[in-house]
Amino acid sequence: MQPYPAPYLDHFRSITRRHFLGQCRIGVGAIALASLMGGAASASPPGRVDPFAPRPPHFPARAKRVIWLHMAGSPPQQDLFDYKPLLNKLNGQPCPDELLAGERFAFIKGHPKVLGSPYKFARHGQSGAWISELMPNLASIADDLTIVRSMRTDQFNHAPAQLFLYTGSPLLGRPSFGSWVTYGLGTEASDLPGFVVLVSGNKTPSAGKSVWGSGFLPTVFQGVQCRTSGDPVLYVTDPDGMDRESRRGSLDALRRLNELEAERSGAPETATRISQYELAFRMQVSVPDVMDISRESPETIEAYGAAPGETRFANNCLLARRLVERGVRFVQLFDWGWDTHGTGPYDDIITQLPKKCGETDRPIAALITDLKRRGLLDETLVVWSGEFGRTCMNEERNGSTFLGRDHHPHCFSMFMAGGGARPGYVHGETNELGSRIVSGDVHVHDLQATILRLLGMDHERLTYRFQGRDFRLTDVHGRLVPELMA
Repeated sequence: MQPYPAPYLDHFRSITRRHFLGQCRIGVGAIALASLMGGAASASPPGRVDPFAPRPPHFPARAKRVIWLHMAGSPPQQDLFDYKPLLNKLNGQPCPDELLAGERFAFIKGHPKVLGSPYKFARHGQSGAWISELMPNLASIADDLTIVRSMRTDQFNHAPAQLFLYTGSPLLGRPSFGSWVTYGLGTEASDLPGFVVLVSGNKTPSAGKSVWGSGFLPTVFQGVQCRTSGDPVLYVTDPDGMDRESRRGSLDALRRLNELEAERSGAPETATRISQYELAFRMQVSVPDVMDISRESPETIEAYGAAPGETRFANNCLLARRLVERGVRFVQLFDWGWDTHGTGPYDDIITQLPKKCGETDRPIAALITDLKRRGLLDETLVVWSGEFGRTCMNEERNGSTFLGRDHHPHCFSMFMAGGGARPGYVHGETNELGSRIVSGDVHVHDLQATILRLLGMDHERLTYRFQGRDFRLTDVHGRLVPELMA
């Protein structure tokens, strides 16, 4: 899927706006005057592609939009969705040797001990899904969830694993999931970005903003980070002394200069900059409105556990619903604080894990219920995940007496809801200690391919030519997992 023309010659790409202005005979003032007076100077050049325009998918789509809830640091699956009673029976005993052979750990040293879960599990819904007591609200909507207990990744450190999940590569420089989706499908939101990012937990992901970057795709497709206090987007308000009419005149002049440069050089990035400036102008009105959750009813705010004016995960969940309601294609929520190593009460599974579950369980269930009530869930895919799993043994770093689990790439749990995912279904199984997958294997690239298919896109056809070859999100891997689709 190539919405842009083939690259022009390198020397045309090297012609910058500065070169153009240096050679321009009519002068900047004349261009600005023509723009401010309207007419032909304000028209888009013939044939210019609008990068935000909605584009048809390869197949009939089951989902039109995505809300991805990322629990940064990675939750321990054995304490939430992958019930392993044998762990409790062997709790405190030396880990079986076969689990250690050839294994690499991020922090565990020596011969670790098995760590059972201190939390009770029960079956919920008609699916009979095992869900921990830490997630009572999600348990109440178990039949809306597609739980995958057999995810695996190739990476066991946070930044590479986050990059791998969202860009298909553990290395920097590739486009993120949301960028690929907006590149392939455009957006239905005329006054908002197609890809919005919200962060909670007082920390950005370990991989930084690259997990919502556009990589080698045009920059118009990168995620726009919004904030829940202060300006929703940095510099979205006019500076002192600049009113909206003056800003409009400045942008008209700048747009014409960029259009002339785009006609001359054919550089796709110049065309996307024009669209970005225009979107930013429209966002000055639309973003403050959509980000104001105080406009919601008291009952809705209470259901989410939100608090207008504060920075918290519950607010971001409510904002996510408001954004997809306005046509935003991809909303990504990152919540830091799930790295439960057990080095202290701030990262253990006794104090920190219940705290994080308490902050997220209610708003996630409220989000799914709210989307369903408004008729949005069928076309909105909600995804919940970390970047990898946790070990079935206690990390006990430096003799710590706090309980925690090390990084584990071989299996982890995640879930989806709505958007064509199969409701009330539990996929895959791990062994009795939760250390390896025994059935229903789903690799990260498989998940990427399946989500793209729910959005109506073929992961092998959604490509972009860069440095002489076609790139795609799933690299040269990925297979559909039809069992996850309704």
